[in-house]
Amino acid sequence: MEQNRKRRMTKAQREWRPGMPKKRRSIKVTFASVVLTLEALVVLFATLAAFGLLRDTISPVLILTVGIALAIALVGACAFLTKPYGIAIGWVLQLVIIATGFIEPTMFLIGVLFALTWLYGIRTGIRLDAENEERDRQQAEWERANPEGGSEPGTNV
Repeated sequence: MEQNRKRRMTKAQREWRPGMPKKRRSIKVTFASVVLTLEALVVLFATLAAFGLLRDTISPVLILTVGIALAIALVGACAFLTKPYGIAIGWVLQLVIIATGFIEPTMFLIGVLFALTWLYGIRTGIRLDAENEERDRQQAEWERANPEGGSEPGTNV
């Protein structure tokens, strides 16, 4: 029974010990994941629209296959965002979505708007992650200087 439970635990769960601080999740990765997931939903709906509008000129199987594959690629790219090449994969997918405008012109606008959202999310996430790292560094310095855990100067706690 105990062996079964240990196998289901993640590496982080197995290595955890009391008093260990929890590693902060990257805001950049969170923002990028949200954008890619929303894009996947929009791509699915755009695929259905293209299926209804273009099925007489383009093979319905091709429309559905490409649309669903692109949506799966967008969601799958979320798994690589913590890797050094993860953001590059996201940029490639942004260009692919913009390129779908050659099939359905509305996708030019949607693709550009999502690419701008992607850019904003990445840049803002990087800035917020840097602020959090600085805040964590200052907190660690303060904790080393005040091992008794007293209140910060200027507070009435």
